[in-house]
Amino acid sequence: MEAQMRARLQRSSSAWLRAISTVALALLLSPLLSFAQQPASDEAQQAFNNSCRTCHSVKEGDNRLGPNLNKIVGRKAGSLPNYNYSSSMKEAGFVWDQDKLTRFMVKPDEVVSGHKMQPYGGISAEEAAKVVAYLQAAGGSQ
Repeated sequence: MEAQMRARLQRSSSAWLRAISTVALALLLSPLLSFAQQPASDEAQQAFNNSCRTCHSVKEGDNRLGPNLNKIVGRKAGSLPNYNYSSSMKEAGFVWDQDKLTRFMVKPDEVVSGHKMQPYGGISAEEAAKVVAYLQAAGGSQ
C-alpha cells in the first residue's frame, strides 16, 4: 500500500512539474513571439496607410472619397449601401477575395475597367499582399 502511495505521489509530482514547465516556457516565449509578429502587423498597416488611407477607411460606415473597406473580403463588388460606385463596379459581378483584391490593387483596370479610382495606377504585388493582410486583420471578412 505504501509503495502504491509513493508511486502515485511521484506521478502526480511529475505531472505538476511538466505543467509548471510548460506554463513557464510559454510565459518566457510570449514576449518574443508577439515581438516577432508585431513588425508584420506594423508593415501591413503602413502599406495600407501609404496606399489606401487617403481615400479609404476600415471603419464601418466611414465612406470617404472611396468606400469603407470594412469586411471587404467576402463582399460583392459595388454593393456597399450608401456609396456611389461607378456602373462598372456595380456590374462587376464578383465577390472580393484575397486574390481579386490583390490583383485589383496591382492592376485595377485589368480587374474592373471604368472604376472611379483615378489616377490610381496600382502598387506592387508585395505591397498589395500586405494591404490585404491588414484589411483582413483590421476589418475582418464577411
